[in-house]
Amino acid sequence: MLEPSDVILILGVVIVCGATAFAWITIPSQQNAAQKMPGASDQVYLFDHGVLQHASAAAQDLVPLEAGFHEWTDLREKIVDRFTLFPKQPRLDGSGTLTLDAIDLKGPTQINISWENGLSRVHFLNLENDQIPDAIERRILSHGLTASLTLPVWQTTKGGALLWWNPAYEDLHARIFPNDSVEKQLLFAPEIDASSQRVSLRDATSGKKEWFDVQYREVDGMLNYQAICISNLVHAEEAQRNFVQTLTKTFAQLSIGLAIFDRNGQLALFNPALVDLTGLRAEFLSARPALQTFFDRLRETRKMPEPKNYADWRTAISELVNAAHDGRYDDIWSLDSGQTFRVKGRPHPDGATAFLIEDISAEVSLTRNFRAELELGQSMLDTLDDGIAVFSGTGILTFSNTAYQTLWMVDPTTSFADVTIHDAIQDWKRKAAENPMWSEIESFVRSFTDRKSWSIPVYLTDGTHMTCLISPIVSGATLIRFHVVKRVHTVARPTLAHDTPQDTKG
Repeated sequence: MLEPSDVILILGVVIVCGATAFAWITIPSQQNAAQKMPGASDQVYLFDHGVLQHASAAAQDLVPLEAGFHEWTDLREKIVDRFTLFPKQPRLDGSGTLTLDAIDLKGPTQINISWENGLSRVHFLNLENDQIPDAIERRILSHGLTASLTLPVWQTTKGGALLWWNPAYEDLHARIFPNDSVEKQLLFAPEIDASSQRVSLRDATSGKKEWFDVQYREVDGMLNYQAICISNLVHAEEAQRNFVQTLTKTFAQLSIGLAIFDRNGQLALFNPALVDLTGLRAEFLSARPALQTFFDRLRETRKMPEPKNYADWRTAISELVNAAHDGRYDDIWSLDSGQTFRVKGRPHPDGATAFLIEDISAEVSLTRNFRAELELGQSMLDTLDDGIAVFSGTGILTFSNTAYQTLWMVDPTTSFADVTIHDAIQDWKRKAAENPMWSEIESFVRSFTDRKSWSIPVYLTDGTHMTCLISPIVSGATLIRFHVVKRVHTVARPTLAHDTPQDTKG
């Protein structure tokens, strides 16, 4: 049984709450000039700490909700498709107002939210077409277009206050700042000094860094932002830089000078060996000289052959570059200093051209010395009276002296094809008597076993008596020497078909 004092207290509380609710429904908003005095047709909801306390009849026609049963989230679920920035939770502390625009013109076009000490008032406004400013109308249309975009889009004031964002922005914000609301923590710091900037964010769950290209445009005094994910581009750039660094470290170990010119003809890459070989200063090469300037400096420092006619110099360089583009340039530069460079030009991707400069002075000197020794050995053997011929392990004639060529009346240097042991035996048969040992000589030259010196007698058709000495030498080669024992000038010796040649093997 309630006491009279308790009944009076309960009635007092009900009267106070009813008066407060009536005041919140009927007091106009001072923050929105477009809002009208509330009346029977106003669509107003009143929440106390997120629980619906009252809804006007017009509001019930818009979104039917039951006081004391439905909450803030129920209203948001019904209207968030048109008012995408409707807060997820009401403000429970302080006081203030917030005006939101719909993303289309179908139905109420604005919401005015006011709050104070846990009480929240949501007022839907139906602005007439002539009452909607052009800026708001454009914003409504733009919000409708950008709400379906997969890239984050948002709008701020010049002071950095967040006005609007699309679902993609909200999803990204939830991954980066899962414990902060969208309104309290901006994803990207506003930057109005540059219309585009590259920003990185780190996913709070995976820890993975993501990169975005943030751009903005100012429209009607507001800053409209968009963020394009460029993580793949940044990773590709990092991979390219790492690859170039790896190539640079590799090229730094090469003894061959390397100069790579880009499609515009400027030096893009060089290695230390190029500095050592050409004598060009690293400062000059680091300044990325043009290709023509590079070769001009080589000519000035006498690191390339001096042109006989300078007027044709530019044409010659142009032809050099064209040949390098086709991969055809390969030349030997003999310098006044005694150095010898081998220069190759090779095409590279994206229109670039690479030049490789190799110092082959030692190789050229060795080759020249080797040739000199060969000429000396040739001269020495040409002084001998015995005919000498050397055949390789495959039976190819590699050397013969003057006495051999005179004896058999042959000149191997005039032959376009290689002279074999079989060809040489045919020459011998034309001037010598028949000898069954010719085939033995051919087999010995092509054999790699039982290699011991041996000799046979040979008789020329003019009666001259010779000894043929067959001796194995290095690398499987065979030296054949014809020594004249007795020379006959008058009587020709007949063919000795019945004679048995004297075999002196071993």
